Amino acid sequence: MRPVAIGAGCAALLLWGGFAAQAQDSTQARSLAAACFTCHGTDGRSVGGIPPSLAGQDKGYLLQQMKSLRAGQRPATIMHQQAKGYTDQELELIAGYFASVTPGPAAAAPAARGGF
Repeated sequence: MRPVAIGAGCAALLLWGGFAAQAQDSTQARSLAAACFTCHGTDGRSVGGIPPSLAGQDKGYLLQQMKSLRAGQRPATIMHQQAKGYTDQELELIAGYFASVTPGPAAAAPAARGGF
């Protein structure tokens, strides 16, 4: 009976460790992707589609485009410089993040408040 309890405890720790690592990757991915929000919109939902929305795009496609930009194989105004700052692992996290976001319209900006 004791080996079963030890085995179950080890399995639970491994499972919990997997969830913790996944949550950490998710947080790190969103943090990395946040640098893209200025141009591509919050969570990759751009206003008017320019620059293109990244939300919901295919992960492999996004990853390949970012690697092509980083390598200077795709023309760009600023993206080739941005992409150079990331490792392959970071680009994969960013691509995975945007692929996991449900596409949709950009959120409206909050209304300006009058009277200072």
